[in-house]
Amino acid sequence: MTGDGEESVGDAGFDEFLDALADGEGYYVECANGHGSLPPRRVCPECGSADLRETPLPDAGEVATYTKVHVPAPSFADDAPYVTAVVDFGPVRLTGHVLAAVEDVEIGREVEPAVGETETRGDRLVVFEPR
Repeated sequence: MTGDGEESVGDAGFDEFLDALADGEGYYVECANGHGSLPPRRVCPECGSADLRETPLPDAGEVATYTKVHVPAPSFADDAPYVTAVVDFGPVRLTGHVLAAVEDVEIGREVEPAVGETETRGDRLVVFEPR
């Protein structure tokens, strides 16, 4: 519920993904052709197959690319500086904040996925913890 008595609206599919990730049971969806994508999906974005199954997300991935953010959007004002990275988990890539000093992030660094909160608004987001 929100403060005005109305129920808050969740982000269907993504909230469930975050809940699973927070519980250490992250997953992605995979079609019979081996294409991976992130939920929510009804069809494979690569081949159009509607035959999707949940597949466990690997425990760790590698930073494929990253951006050091010093001047953030207002919704991340209190979080700066921070690093947003795209992390390769094999069939899928996730984007999130790296929980490391800005100068310690580099391509190829191994990280684990988790769920954190922004300092600015307390919103949940995907984060990566260095291994």
